[in-house]
Amino acid sequence: MSVINFFVRLLKDPRTAIAGWITTLGLAPTYAIIFLIIFIETGVVFMPFLPGDSLLFAAGYFAADPKYPLTLGILLPLMWAAPILGDECNYFIGHFFGQKIVESGKVKSLTPERIAKTQGMIDKWGPLAVFLGRFFPFIRTFMPFFAGISGMKWHRFAPFSLLGGLIWSSLFTLLGFFFGGIPAVQQHFELVIVGILLISLIPTFVGLIKAHLNGRKNKAKSQLEQ
Repeated sequence: MSVINFFVRLLKDPRTAIAGWITTLGLAPTYAIIFLIIFIETGVVFMPFLPGDSLLFAAGYFAADPKYPLTLGILLPLMWAAPILGDECNYFIGHFFGQKIVESGKVKSLTPERIAKTQGMIDKWGPLAVFLGRFFPFIRTFMPFFAGISGMKWHRFAPFSLLGGLIWSSLFTLLGFFFGGIPAVQQHFELVIVGILLISLIPTFVGLIKAHLNGRKNKAKSQLEQ
């Protein structure tokens, strides 16, 4: 239960979580925890609910605040490495074990809708889908996994994974660094985090709605043909 509470608090208010880590654990463990969470969100296929976007934003805010010892020069390289290494890990999990994991049905987050959306992006965009998927919550966790399953060659996967990881981590960390200290943002930090999550999820919701409508349309068409 304590693990569940940890993730709930982290999702709700990453700023308070990071402040607590710095105070109780120290600087090096705080860097390690942030790195590990970003790595796991991408590198472990059954952990897509971790708050990558908002955690990067909050970490960037602390790197800009002189009251705290986090520095951008250390934080940013760690945030570059975490999603890139996570992608590599997830790709090889998919490559060697992916089909068995999907067929087992034990990973509940691998719903048919998410599988279809991720596979559809790969079919449509090829390795570019690895880059595009980086900016969609849930999809960024499943994309390298399904790239491995689909037989996408590593030398095609890796450059797009590298570029996506660098741009995504830099974008949200620097947004927090430059804008997290604005008084209005500080006063409504929780609302800003919720806003980041909602904006990030919009493409996923749109895709699910379109898939649902297309499914109903195809079903109606098949019924008419009968």
